[in-house]
Amino acid sequence: ERGEVVALMGRNGAGKSTTLKTLMGLLPGRAGQVTFMGQEISHLASHAVARLGMGYVPEERRIFGELTVLENLNVGRQPARTWPDGVHLPAWTVQRVFDLFPNLAAMPTRRGAHMSGGEQQMLTVARTLMGNPYLVLLDEPSEGLAPAIVEQMAAVIRELKREGLTLLISEQNLRFAAA
Repeated sequence: ERGEVVALMGRNGAGKSTTLKTLMGLLPGRAGQVTFMGQEISHLASHAVARLGMGYVPEERRIFGELTVLENLNVGRQPARTWPDGVHLPAWTVQRVFDLFPNLAAMPTRRGAHMSGGEQQMLTVARTLMGNPYLVLLDEPSEGLAPAIVEQMAAVIRELKREGLTLLISEQNLRFAAA
């Protein structure tokens, strides 16, 4: 539902990441049916799923190392969206993303390859938000991050929920998911 955060919990190898990649259309040979925003998307490529408003934050981060923070954000930019009932989603802009991630605001011209793992994770989430998604799939958002960055990610997720964004989180850390 709108504004809901759901955690898909399990140990390594349980299929959490595979589930998110399947929803996003990243795995070949899918079977079954997936419906998103009233449309059957099982046959769509990942870029088409993203255009419909599903955002994906991979565990591996996958930022563009040679691009700056601002350039990475612009790669993800999509138009603002409206829910089927006519309610507008708050549009994500560079300024809104910088308000959510002050660390990124301090380094707009830094290349992605010259950022820490936590900064790269923030950038990946921020780039996904620039797509103005209805739903964000977060794959292991606390994995491999320093405790202070994990707390910051939890605060970001709570803020996104307050704003009405829907999130599906793949996670092993029960304490993080519960927060």
